[in-house]
Amino acid sequence: MTQEDTTLEIIAPTVDEAISMGCDQLGLPREAVKVEILDAGGKGGIFGLRSRQARVRLRIISEEEEQDEPAVETAPAVVKSEPEAAKADAGLDDEKRMVLQIATTVLEGLLEKMKVRASVESSYIENGEENEEPVLLLDIIGDDLSILIGRRSETLNALQYITNLIVGKELGHWIPLIVDVQGYRIRRERQLRQLARRMADQAVQTGRRQLLEPMPANERRLIHLELRSHPDVVTRSVGEEPYRKVTISLK
Repeated sequence: MTQEDTTLEIIAPTVDEAISMGCDQLGLPREAVKVEILDAGGKGGIFGLRSRQARVRLRIISEEEEQDEPAVETAPAVVKSEPEAAKADAGLDDEKRMVLQIATTVLEGLLEKMKVRASVESSYIENGEENEEPVLLLDIIGDDLSILIGRRSETLNALQYITNLIVGKELGHWIPLIVDVQGYRIRRERQLRQLARRMADQAVQTGRRQLLEPMPANERRLIHLELRSHPDVVTRSVGEEPYRKVTISLK
């Protein structure tokens, strides 16, 4: 059998689909072929969705190389175009992997439109609520990204809202999604929980109501959740947006 007889080129919407189609046509399992990615696909359409087709070449592994060569050849372009988190989450089912890739592409497209040089690391995290599905976390990584956070996280919240709208439209349904900038939200959440406990202690010690600074709704919710089981204090939100704030009072 000649070299031409042992190779097959496939074009499909994604690399994975192209490999699967090629294996089906050859009637061979995935581990029986070597894969060369000729084109990982490209961005097109709104915010990089509706990509151009991926193109791969499959070659049947000979008996001689079966024992001493890896079954996959990866082109440098794959490292550039495939999200790092997608590789890290190789254990995800097909649907979650697809959602992760779409959301990553959407956010990368928005950042490109904003002329922000950064990468996106995507992963699933626990929701924190019983029996709720995991939350998709899109963490933006780069240098000097404070412009993406804004005053009181207004820019970051807006970016998250727009990303969720586009992803929801693409999927046909809403998903729980968080956009973060280099772990800012996680650090902020830790600070808010510490603040809540400290101000609760102060309310107990002084017997006086404590009034926190104005916060967006998601941050006020963290304060309420942190103190909802506190034996001595109760929390309430007062005021009008955008100056609505949390009070901590004795029960």
